[in-house]
Amino acid sequence: MNKKMHFNSKVIHGGQILDKSFGSVMPPIYQTSTYAQTTPGGHKGYEYSRTHNPTRTALENALASIESGKYGLAFGSGLAAMDAVLKLLKPGDEIIATHDLYGGSYRLFTKIFETFNLKFHFVDLQKINIIKSKINKSTKLIWVETPTNPMMNVIDIKAVSKISKENNIMLAVDNTFASPYLQNPLLLGADIVMHSATKYIAGHSDVILGALIVNSNKLEEQLRFIQNASGAVPGPMDCFLTLRGIKTLAVRMERHCLNAKKISKFLVDNPLIEKVFWPGLSDHPNHLIAKKQMNDFGGMISFIPKGSSYKNAIKIIENLKIFTLAESLGGVESLAGHPASMTHASIPKNVREKSGVSDSLIRLSVGIEDYQDLIDDIQQAITY
Repeated sequence: MNKKMHFNSKVIHGGQILDKSFGSVMPPIYQTSTYAQTTPGGHKGYEYSRTHNPTRTALENALASIESGKYGLAFGSGLAAMDAVLKLLKPGDEIIATHDLYGGSYRLFTKIFETFNLKFHFVDLQKINIIKSKINKSTKLIWVETPTNPMMNVIDIKAVSKISKENNIMLAVDNTFASPYLQNPLLLGADIVMHSATKYIAGHSDVILGALIVNSNKLEEQLRFIQNASGAVPGPMDCFLTLRGIKTLAVRMERHCLNAKKISKFLVDNPLIEKVFWPGLSDHPNHLIAKKQMNDFGGMISFIPKGSSYKNAIKIIENLKIFTLAESLGGVESLAGHPASMTHASIPKNVREKSGVSDSLIRLSVGIEDYQDLIDDIQQAITY
């Protein structure tokens, strides 16, 4: 039934089963660590909540549905979900990854997993020939983030998938910036989709949660084992909050995208702004790919003010009144950040600047407020 539903229906009903105890419309919060058993080996498949929890099961079913996948797995954070994927690999394996990825991802790759003899190649995945040049017999994973954080670069998932399949390499896509509303990497050839569900999926800046979605029975079995054995699982309350957020994902994303379109035009037309990064702009690199593989262009915008100075960027951010200076993204409220000193501070300066993350770059997570209020707020901040 779920495969025939449109997305707006999937977020409400996808993968969900009516509560059999009392007919609760929303899945109940099963706030328990363990379950009574009628005989050794479990009752109705539930024994211990690290392994399974009914609220988490409801969330995982919903995640699979909205990503057009077969299996969903929930984790304590987006990084915990990434950690599980990397645990599929063995010492000596090599990974090709987006060169301008999220700072926390870079830190996990280089500071944790490189010490276990995994080798990472950070390259511009927009250039297919570069990907091909890095592939060897030890290459086991290609890690794509699209649109990228914070440069909004768009990577052709179908094209990368073709290369990965030709070389028997696993393809994982961080779909956090797009959300399942805008982009479904499994339908474009990815093997694994990862989300920091903290962001758009949960949508209210009140939960930390990660997700993986796959179609392969083998991958699901391997990842489910890692999920249970490593134990980085979310609690039932976090699962409930994320399920609640999913219900409004479609309507929220419509407003995020509309507001971002209005704000990006304002920024492009403003003489005080030097450069704007948003996939919906016709002159944005790979705009045509974004138009092809995404349903809209998202609510994330980065820009560089005239003068390209650190001092100027910080002053603008500090002058904002409606945009809140804060980490994270994807909530209903608008946030502003300085990637070089916040989300990407863990990346060495010379590495970050090569990918375009300069000290003058400002990143906006456009919320669902009235777009004119947001434009007015930016205007007063840049004319301090």
